[in-house]
Amino acid sequence: MWISIISLFPEMFKTIIKYGLIHKSIKKKLLNINFWNPRDFVKNKFSKVDSPIYGGGGGVILKAEPLIKSISKAKLEMRNNVKIIYLSPQGKKINISYIKKLLSYNKMILLCGRYKGIDERVINNFIDEEVSIGDYILSGGELPAMILIDILVRQIPGVLNTMSSGNTDSFFNNGLLDSPHYTRPRIIKNVKKNTVPSILLSGNHKKIKEWRLQQSLGMTWLKRPDLLRKKKLTKKEKFLFNKFKNSYLKNK
Repeated sequence: MWISIISLFPEMFKTIIKYGLIHKSIKKKLLNINFWNPRDFVKNKFSKVDSPIYGGGGGVILKAEPLIKSISKAKLEMRNNVKIIYLSPQGKKINISYIKKLLSYNKMILLCGRYKGIDERVINNFIDEEVSIGDYILSGGELPAMILIDILVRQIPGVLNTMSSGNTDSFFNNGLLDSPHYTRPRIIKNVKKNTVPSILLSGNHKKIKEWRLQQSLGMTWLKRPDLLRKKKLTKKEKFLFNKFKNSYLKNK
């Protein structure tokens, strides 16, 4: 995957490319990240990349010309089939179906806005999609871009030690939340809720798989019922879910 980032503050990305899965994917040459700063595309060091908006009102936006030149330069280097995404609170919210769709592109440009946004003509003429991470305002598009990259990188074959780990993550897990997980030691002193489900210690992988599915259905019902309402359950899933629900309500 090849990602070009257009940002006034490319230094913000230094941390994520030095650590974790993003660093690992770059080191294994599964991910290539380039940076383009609109400040490098102004006439001289005294020229500004931002300007007050027409019609008055508070705040400034990023000017069109430096952004257009940044996009053009990035596209020229990346050549064909480039997806251009603007990180914006007005964009479509990132969800799992969108991420799966985005994985079909191996070249993309992420444009990070600042201040009150960018000149609308850039959006109308150069942006393929506007994308949001939620209904709130941040200081710029850099943090959303980092989040989007981190989500995508987990799905690149060869980044995770096992792809089954990513496939069972919440949301990627057939639209459900992940099941609970436990590890050593089996007993933790002075902790009240101290029980590791015996099925996980049984070695019966068929039963463990069934238990995890039941727990995924149950956790989704308890924490994100909106996801469960969207899902059409199979006969087996209905049985497991009803079993979880009845047990939960009985012990509540």
